Amino acid sequence: MEQPASIHLFNAVKMSILIAEDEQFMLMIIVQQLKNEGYDVTGVPDGREALKIMETNPPDLLITDILMPYTSGLELIGIVKSTFANTIPIIVLSAIGEENIVLEAFQLGADDFLTKPFNAMDLTVRVKRLLRLHSSPVKANK
Repeated sequence: MEQPASIHLFNAVKMSILIAEDEQFMLMIIVQQLKNEGYDVTGVPDGREALKIMETNPPDLLITDILMPYTSGLELIGIVKSTFANTIPIIVLSAIGEENIVLEAFQLGADDFLTKPFNAMDLTVRVKRLLRLHSSPVKANK
């Protein structure tokens, strides 16, 4: 059965993902997993670096840790949601025991979260779902 044209268009566009994660090994794993799925992925070690990249090249999706140096994940979520008018979906990564911080992240506008450690397939499914929900014909033509 042939897929609708909108699905073909979504699959043909290389979506960009920005990851802010200060644990180098975790960052490397996530970047490789999402590159293997065909995404254009950039990884940075903190929120400050993420904001620098977003000034000139806003991603289609942001994945952020909460506790990072310089600019925390919570600060990053607040800035992104106010600057980009809720157009960039955000997945939060958090360690076990940070439930109250995750609730704050949702209040600031985060769209989803994963508790570390997490299954790579869970991440992939959540990324695909959020990109599908937030994609539009205008975004697809970029």
